[in-house]
Amino acid sequence: MQRRDKHNYYLDMADVARERSTCLRRSYGAVIVNHDAIVSTGYVGAPRGRANCIDLGYCLRQRMQIPRGERYEFCRSVHAEANAIINASRERMLGATLYLVGREADTGELIKHADCCNMCKRLIINAGIENVVIRRTQDTYDTISVRDWVYHDELLEGRIGY
Repeated sequence: MQRRDKHNYYLDMADVARERSTCLRRSYGAVIVNHDAIVSTGYVGAPRGRANCIDLGYCLRQRMQIPRGERYEFCRSVHAEANAIINASRERMLGATLYLVGREADTGELIKHADCCNMCKRLIINAGIENVVIRRTQDTYDTISVRDWVYHDELLEGRIGY
């Protein structure tokens, strides 16, 4: 038996966190790792105490036919990356890696071109996270240097996340 490499191991953990997602459109899971220890996990869901879309049985953004990556102010959910950051101290995130997995909520299919939205990119930058690893297939991933988001910020404003 071949041992799973560390990046895919942590991506598998993010995929498990993703199973708690409550979004009817896309389910994402995130894991923050520093010095080979899991610092925090997060998944897509409404703020504590508020009803989730799966509980309501509808997504307001879907009802309003809002395209992917637009008008997040109508979304009930907090993104997986944001939830993982909220649940960790900044000291433990400095120099860390955030692992991210996204799947379509209705089919479970991996989102091969998943990316962090611009709001989450800002949170990741301010948290002091160094790298983001995003699953592309069950065994492949891309590693993104957060520093690139800082240096090329004017190019990112038009990119769509979730």
